[in-house]
Amino acid sequence: MESSTEMHAPASSANQKTLRILEVALLNERFTDIVTKTGLPKSTVHRILASLIEEGFLSGDAERGYHGGSRFMALAGRVLSRVDISRVAAPIVDRLVAEVDCTVHVGALSGHEMVYVIRTDSSKPYRMRSRVGLAIPLHSTGMGKAVMASWPDDRIAEYAARTGLPARTDSTITDLGRLREALADVRKLGYALDLGENELGTVCVSAPIYDHTGEVSHGLSVSSIALEHPGRSIEELSPQAIAAANEISRSLGGLR
Repeated sequence: MESSTEMHAPASSANQKTLRILEVALLNERFTDIVTKTGLPKSTVHRILASLIEEGFLSGDAERGYHGGSRFMALAGRVLSRVDISRVAAPIVDRLVAEVDCTVHVGALSGHEMVYVIRTDSSKPYRMRSRVGLAIPLHSTGMGKAVMASWPDDRIAEYAARTGLPARTDSTITDLGRLREALADVRKLGYALDLGENELGTVCVSAPIYDHTGEVSHGLSVSSIALEHPGRSIEELSPQAIAAANEISRSLGGLR
C-alpha cells in the first residue's frame, strides 16, 4: 500500500513521476526496469502505467515492454510535422557566429545534394557566394561529407556511380577510394573539412545534425576564406561546430 505522504504528494511531484515513468517506458523498458530506473515503488509505477495506457499515451505490457500509444503517436506526429529547422537552429547559429566570427551555414540533405537553409554572416567585410536555397554537391563540401559519413558503403558507392564525383576545383575528391578514406576520417573525428574542394579560396569545418529518427539529415558548417584560415587552421573551430550541431540535434529530438 502507498504511504499517506505519497497519496497526498503535491501535484508537481506527481507530474514529475508521471513524466519520468513515461520517458523510461517509451524506451521500451519492461516493468521491472522502469521500477529500477525510476526508483519508485512498484505500486506507484503500476498505477501510473495503467493510467498512461488508459489515456492512450502508452501501449504494451509488463512482459513485452511498452511503446508509444495512439494518442502519444498522434501528438508526436503533429509536433514533428510542424518542426522548422530554420526556426529551431537560428538562435543557436546566431550565438555561434558571435563566438567564432565566421559565416555559419545549415544545410538540408536533398537527394544527392545539400541545400542551404540558413546562412548567417560574420562581421567581416567579405561575403560568401552561398545563398539560402542553393544546392551543392555532397562529396565536395564539408556538410555533404558530414552527412555521407553516416551512410553504409553501398549507398556511398551508389552516390559515386550516379554522380560521377565531378570536380569543382583541383582539390575536389573525384575517386571513390579517396572518398571512402575521407569519410572514415569524418567518422573518427566527428567533423568534416572542405579545404577549397567546392570553391577556390573558401574553407569550412562541418558537423552532422541528427533528426528525431537518429538519421543525419542536415549539416552545419563554419566557413571562412583561406587567406584568413590558411591550411587546416579552420579545423581549430571544430569543437564549436560540433557543439552547435549537437544542440540543434537535441532540439530536433535527434540526441539526448
